[in-house]
Amino acid sequence: MRAGGWRPTPFRDVVLKVHQRCDLACDYCYMYTMADQSWRDRPRVMARETWLAAAGRMAEHARIHKLDAMRLVLHGGEPLLAGTDRLGRLVSDFRDAFDGLCRLRIRMQTNGVRLTADVLDTLYEQGVTVGVSLDGSPVDNDRHRRRADGKSSFAAVDRAIRLLSAPEYRSAFAGLLCTVDPDTDPVACYEALIQYGPPTIDFLLPHANWLDLPKRAAGAGPTPFGDWLVKAFDRWSGAPREETRVRLFEDVIGLILGGRGRSEQIGLSPVAVVVVESDGAIEQVDSLKSAYHGASATGLTVFANTLDQALEHPGIVARQIGLAALSATCRDCPEHTICGGGHYAHRYRPGTGFLNPTAYCADMLRLVQHVKRRVHADVDIDNLRARLETNP
Repeated sequence: MRAGGWRPTPFRDVVLKVHQRCDLACDYCYMYTMADQSWRDRPRVMARETWLAAAGRMAEHARIHKLDAMRLVLHGGEPLLAGTDRLGRLVSDFRDAFDGLCRLRIRMQTNGVRLTADVLDTLYEQGVTVGVSLDGSPVDNDRHRRRADGKSSFAAVDRAIRLLSAPEYRSAFAGLLCTVDPDTDPVACYEALIQYGPPTIDFLLPHANWLDLPKRAAGAGPTPFGDWLVKAFDRWSGAPREETRVRLFEDVIGLILGGRGRSEQIGLSPVAVVVVESDGAIEQVDSLKSAYHGASATGLTVFANTLDQALEHPGIVARQIGLAALSATCRDCPEHTICGGGHYAHRYRPGTGFLNPTAYCADMLRLVQHVKRRVHADVDIDNLRARLETNP
């Protein structure tokens, strides 16, 4: 591939696993309930020497590739379990590493349970934006996102999001992440989320693959997840004004119009994300842990290896070569440039690895073909193009 002119895309996002444990027990969590259980053998919380090494590698990568910006994503487990003081020092150390080099954007993805005004003050002062996970109404959220003792998590998360959406913190509100449950009402879910005024919503399919198939209720039909997304799309796109951005829907529209996708769920754009675990291991995106034990491992660490070495790992290369990484079934599909084979982790099948269509293939086709019909029939193409160019 290199002889033919291909070059890897530098990493733009580094996901830092600052804490390996969580204070919720979500029943669909890939980290704790699926194939890879390596979290058990790693440090509970990231040590300063580890994040300093990670900061150095990240800054080195930015310098080598002359990047104008990178993004650090504080993740877990639940990152707020690391403690406010530790997180404040970590952010300060990363800011120091990037001083005079390039812009460093820092985001935290949290379940929100521990996000109080005092915590948010610290994050806000250090320029950290915050995304929160919520699955809709109190009843819908608590179907899957409960505490370890079975008690509801909704009230604490609701309080956190209302705090984030207050005028004084609004600029720190990165958005909401929602996992799709086809047994819930998609319109009611969407409307429960937009009451918080999120700048963006990410709808994610629960992690599954050909060994661990998506959970479908008896008699649900062949495309329950696609049907859910179609109804949510129609509610979102049919609003008289833009209520929020929905990344998956905007990506599908952008790809239909000949643009590029921005998420792992769809499209053929190179994935430029790498993970650093609490012990300093450099890994591929952690959603691969849903496939099999060790699926995300590279054998590299921030203490001994550069991020450029990670770019040479076959698993990361496969996420960057687009069409060449698709199965023959996907390449023969007329929607392959839009669907892109679906989420890479959802393609896994023992024996053929990731060289398969997504386990959500029928659902993705349902969504893509519906949006394509809507775009061509109903939507002001020029207005959409202008909107996508204004909000890249």
